[in-house]
Amino acid sequence: NIIDTPGHVDFTIEVERALRVLDGAILVLCGVAGVQSQSITVDRQMRRYNVPRLAFVNKLDREGASPDAVIEALRSKLRLNAAPMQVPIGLSKDHEGVVDLV
Repeated sequence: NIIDTPGHVDFTIEVERALRVLDGAILVLCGVAGVQSQSITVDRQMRRYNVPRLAFVNKLDREGASPDAVIEALRSKLRLNAAPMQVPIGLSKDHEGVVDLV
């Protein structure tokens, strides 16, 4: 089963309720904005309930996208052992796809 919860601060309680019953989660992050304050809040909630997680970086086709900066923010702000499983072929308007590393 998949439970999709909004990342907006207005839905913090709904996210908390969903995390109580999850076996795992995918933390979706913007390739431009990266780790934001609500990302930190949701990560804190995931830690509270010991929810294993993957991080997915989307919007790599947008101007200013930087998956490397997002990975670094995952390491520094969330203290996660983040490593890419894919690398993009081009960024922004030159984005053509990804290469699987695994």
